[in-house]
Amino acid sequence: MGKRIASALVSGGLFAALIVLLGKYDVAQVGPGGTSIGFSNINMTVHELTGVNWTWYEITDYLGYLALCVCALFGLAGLIQLVKRRSLLKVDRTILGLGVFYIVVIGLYVLFEKVIINYRPVIMPGETAPEASFPSSHTMLIICVMASAAMAARRYVRNKGLRSLISVVCTIIILVTVLGRLYCGVHWLTDIIGGVLLSICLISLFSAFLYAGKSRASEKPLASASLDTRGYKPKH
Repeated sequence: MGKRIASALVSGGLFAALIVLLGKYDVAQVGPGGTSIGFSNINMTVHELTGVNWTWYEITDYLGYLALCVCALFGLAGLIQLVKRRSLLKVDRTILGLGVFYIVVIGLYVLFEKVIINYRPVIMPGETAPEASFPSSHTMLIICVMASAAMAARRYVRNKGLRSLISVVCTIIILVTVLGRLYCGVHWLTDIIGGVLLSICLISLFSAFLYAGKSRASEKPLASASLDTRGYKPKH
């Protein structure tokens, strides 16, 4: 658990430092409409290399919808448990943790749409001005949802092969999103880095919460846990 907390502190500290540096280091008006960006040389170099690819933008957008479906799936499982067990306290600890985690992630997603650190390198279709760009909230959403889903699968899926498959699929989705979001050119390089750092911080905290309760019990497979009316009984 200590390593997970340390990971959260380091990544969170780097994220905060990046925010400060974006306002101080190599700042230049190189964005659309004369908007400024820190680390302007490296950001512009990467953006010129990638250009703008709307196909990859749409692909990563669809992966975002997939992440929301995963959130809805666990939300439905929690709702079924709540109805069957008739007590919020009897809902699996992992499901409750995921619910709180998703609320925090979505809250940060909305926050950084309002608190503007810097603007996109392009003006999006249908818009007349550049939008908020840091951190890449889309990147943060998918990393957090897919990584936490893989962790939850290790608790609920008994079949080792299926657990491994879920983990591999989640990892692939994360990598495709991070690289695809950078390649599509709607974010600066530092936006992607910021999204990754914030995600590592959040996932580390969630992991610390999840494994802090590991010694309490092994939770039931999700299907049976969702339908069981007797409530959750720890096994010692």
